[in-house]
Amino acid sequence: MTEPLLEIKGLNKHFGGIVASDDVNLAVPRGKVHAIIGPNGAGKTTLIEQLSGQIRPDSGDIEFAGRSIVGDSIAQRARNGLARSFQITSVVLPMTLLQNVMLAVQGNSGHSFHFWSPVKEDSDMKAAAMASLAEVGLDDRAGRKAANLSHGEQRQLEVAMALAMKPRMLLLDEPMAGMGKDEGSRMVEILDNLEEMTILLVEHDMDAVFSLADQLSVLVNGHIIATDTVENIRANDDVQKAYLGDGHA
Repeated sequence: MTEPLLEIKGLNKHFGGIVASDDVNLAVPRGKVHAIIGPNGAGKTTLIEQLSGQIRPDSGDIEFAGRSIVGDSIAQRARNGLARSFQITSVVLPMTLLQNVMLAVQGNSGHSFHFWSPVKEDSDMKAAAMASLAEVGLDDRAGRKAANLSHGEQRQLEVAMALAMKPRMLLLDEPMAGMGKDEGSRMVEILDNLEEMTILLVEHDMDAVFSLADQLSVLVNGHIIATDTVENIRANDDVQKAYLGDGHA
């Protein structure tokens, strides 16, 4: 079995009387796409926030690349290769696509954001930014202002910014949210082409989940009730009752 890049062990998180994470155990192998599904309020975003460092768990452990990261800051986790797309940095609408991605390259290389003018002329950073834009199919629009992009294209830009951080793993929280069918299909294609990238995906679009995921976990009331292949999850009676419904059988 492939060695896990991310391993969650007995994770618990309560907000008063609300149980957001209830003894969550999960292993995500290197190079695989693992999706988490569940009804609204199941604790999916809270789990992502604990992994990215925005929220500290009450108990349990999170290991990334064989080391506990529970005590690490968001910045430390990002530097070690754990990137949360759409949360790493906001798209700066007045800037061009290239400038937005160069900011992410700049942050990843340790440069101070106070020295934008000299850095923007750096050919190596420009090349790295263009490579990230190419991965999401936006390199031909590098000089356009981000404000002129559609919602789906802004999501693609945010993925490019995440990739510019050179992550070992992406945490994607609802990457298809607000997209139409065509934009959603394009995002699925982009993510599917990220070969060997380890991804933890939270998504409501079941067609996207079924297309992308190697494995699937179902989260209900903060607890994982099933983890298996997509095919087995779709056939699981408990999952059908708890979340999927007959329409996805």
